[in-house]
Amino acid sequence: MRRLFIAGNWKMNLNRGQSLSLVQSLAESLRGVSEVDIAVCPPAVYLGELGKALHATNIGLGAQNVNSKAEGAYTGEISCSMLKDVGCRYVILGHSERRAIYGETDSMVNEKLHAVLAAGLTPIVCVGETLEQREAGQTQQVVRSQCLGSLAGLTEDQMLKTVLAYEPVWAIGTGKTASPAQAEEVHKDIRSLLEAQFSVGTAQKVIVLYGGSVKADNALELLSEPNIDGALVGGASLKQDSFEGIIKAATSVRK
Repeated sequence: MRRLFIAGNWKMNLNRGQSLSLVQSLAESLRGVSEVDIAVCPPAVYLGELGKALHATNIGLGAQNVNSKAEGAYTGEISCSMLKDVGCRYVILGHSERRAIYGETDSMVNEKLHAVLAAGLTPIVCVGETLEQREAGQTQQVVRSQCLGSLAGLTEDQMLKTVLAYEPVWAIGTGKTASPAQAEEVHKDIRSLLEAQFSVGTAQKVIVLYGGSVKADNALELLSEPNIDGALVGGASLKQDSFEGIIKAATSVRK
């Protein structure tokens, strides 16, 4: 059985004091959780300090982005080795906001993915369609195209070390959530694609998260679907009670 994974994407939110207080509180309240993997992905400027605070806890540290280059004249960028140096285990790649606002393509995501895997970090690769694409009946086409482009050139072993996250763009930060049936349909199709590209065994082992206005009150229903292996949580990860509520839902699914 695949382990459920709940990761919080804080985006550009919280100040230093709020960030430190939140991870300290979460580390204390969640230290008995063993059935579910947990991670938080704060703004890059706080990674070093929060890495120290989360050391030896059951909460992993993740970054929201990375550069594919090892070093060099890339002003404002951060490398994989720098992330490892401050205790990161995970890196979010290809989030819809990176794609839409900063023009990241599948090819760019793929280049970052290979760098992250080579560095021994765990990538969380995001895919998902816009509302216009869903209404035009293009969800499967768009998600499959993003998967194929973003995951190009991976070996079976590398795929097993990669986490995917289906995040319908129309459900991110809007309060709208894909129904469990809608989300499950896409997750199932992603797994079918992985089966065709790799193998049945690999497809059954890859963790595929759902993201898009996941909250404590809808998490249980979503996480109970057979092909949904956790959540990439946005706004609800910024408050202790709501993030804990989602993790509580995940633990109840795995009991």
